[in-house]
Amino acid sequence: MMARQSKIAPSLESKELVVFDILRDSKCSECGKELAKGDFLFMEGKQPLCLSCADFDHLIYLPRGDAALTRRAMKYSALSAIVVRFSRSRGRYERQGILVEESALERAEQECLADAQQRAGRRERDEVRRAEDDRKLAAHIAEAILKLFPGCPPGEARVIAAHTALRGSGRVGRTSAGRNLETEALAAAVIAAIRHRHTRYDELLMSGYSRTDARDAIHEAVDQVIERWRHPSVSS
Repeated sequence: MMARQSKIAPSLESKELVVFDILRDSKCSECGKELAKGDFLFMEGKQPLCLSCADFDHLIYLPRGDAALTRRAMKYSALSAIVVRFSRSRGRYERQGILVEESALERAEQECLADAQQRAGRRERDEVRRAEDDRKLAAHIAEAILKLFPGCPPGEARVIAAHTALRGSGRVGRTSAGRNLETEALAAAVIAAIRHRHTRYDELLMSGYSRTDARDAIHEAVDQVIERWRHPSVSS
């Protein structure tokens, strides 16, 4: 655990102090206190310290989730630290929250209560704007798909476009290539849709096939649909 923790600071965006939400038992190098999984630990050089020995034990933990509260609490706290935990699934450290002075947190909470209605209104306006942006993007993608695949049913083109353009999905439609309606990106989205909607691909995966073997098994079926959608007059 110590080796992993010592690597976090250079990868952070700023020179903020970093406290670790540890995943396995450790021990403070200064006072000898046993630290269990879920405890907080600070690395001073290569030496692990409990919060008391690191002079952080007067700070309050604020979990992530409220960006405005976090930003204001950090602003008003003379001493603060970010809390990170190692994600085994993603292979990296991820922010969990912050440690701030109690007075700073109280001040931040008061400010957030005072302008909560104003911020809620701004969020609603932003959501409406994002929804309209997403609708336009999906419409442009659907139109471009139909130009590439004139035999694709219009309703299916709209479904594919909405799926690939979903905000936060990380799918092709959210990449720069997808947003720029590049042929390769759109073709990839269509092929993925065909794979799931017009072949036994999902069934094969559920029956234990590897992804590679399942794709090999349905390759011909995918090609047939692609050919029909690319050249509808020939296939008819």
